[in-house]
Amino acid sequence: MDNNKPSPDNEEEMKDSLTEEQETQQETTLEPEMLKEENQQNSLETHPQAAKGKSSVVWMVISGILAAALIIVIVYPPFGGGRESVASVNGTDISKDELYNELVSLGGESTLNSMITMKLIDQEAAKANVSVTEEDVNAEIESLKTQYGGEEGLNTALSQSGMTMDSLKKNTEVQVKIRKILEPKTTVKDEDISAYYEQNKATFATPEQVRASHILVATKKEADEIKKQLDEGADFAALATEKSTDTASAANGGDLGFFGEGEMVEPFEKAAFSMQIDEISDPVQSDFGYHIIKKTDYKKAADPTLEDKKEDIRKILVEQQVGELSTNWMTDLRSNATITNTLEPAKENTGAADSKDSAQNTESSTSE
Repeated sequence: MDNNKPSPDNEEEMKDSLTEEQETQQETTLEPEMLKEENQQNSLETHPQAAKGKSSVVWMVISGILAAALIIVIVYPPFGGGRESVASVNGTDISKDELYNELVSLGGESTLNSMITMKLIDQEAAKANVSVTEEDVNAEIESLKTQYGGEEGLNTALSQSGMTMDSLKKNTEVQVKIRKILEPKTTVKDEDISAYYEQNKATFATPEQVRASHILVATKKEADEIKKQLDEGADFAALATEKSTDTASAANGGDLGFFGEGEMVEPFEKAAFSMQIDEISDPVQSDFGYHIIKKTDYKKAADPTLEDKKEDIRKILVEQQVGELSTNWMTDLRSNATITNTLEPAKENTGAADSKDSAQNTESSTSE
């Protein structure tokens, strides 16, 4: 808890404060497209690139299981007798029973329900002979890296959403497991693929693109001095890291990646498209300052055919169907299971009463 905040004056305020902190710890869901747009907007403050994110289908399991901050089942059963003291305040003991009861009141019910759901998923995976390998998880992580423009972009998104790579991998393992269980229940026809291609044809086309790096400074004098150093053989990436005020690209040696027309401010874009590969420009002025640009690569415009995109579209449609199936699937799992939940004895014997909410908390979602 933040030491700068005033301590609660009574037990009720303390409980509210702990609850708020618990909810913060449990926010482990990554929302790739939303975060991507936010990152791009922040980058525009010093970055010449306009925010034009490509649509993508990203799975993510919404799972309180993976936060598991309450550690209820760890705290209580191994301790045995609940009257043993776990802390003392001015001679007044706090017992294990008190600690356990407080943890339960601050979210134990939802955490235990998530754990029950995870057990149900594992049991269904065993019945379907489904297993998830390290290679499966790594393949999904690599796909996310591509969508975020590399490992650094993904790490930034994880940091902003309060997640770590380890928690992402755990989420991904659950996501892949559910997909493998439900994928045989999906049906994607060739006509579905064709229809999707026609509806989204424009998004598959790739315009002419260039890749460039830049060094951004505030004044022409600084830019002229840097250009002189480059002409004398200085390393572009090293100077970008040292001197560029665009800190986002400076961390990558000034690299901005590939971009098409309309994605950069006009003076920058005009210069980059007119240059030869490995050519370094004279200072180019824009609203952001003065750029020294190095063109590093080029891609011709591409317009993929249906055949080129067929398997990619099939995967998208399968993931969409799995997302649609998952809610009812989880509801059925809980309603057909024999569940004993001592934290809510009056509400649930078979799991049916809370099946809808728990299914929503564990289903995989797709977003484009």
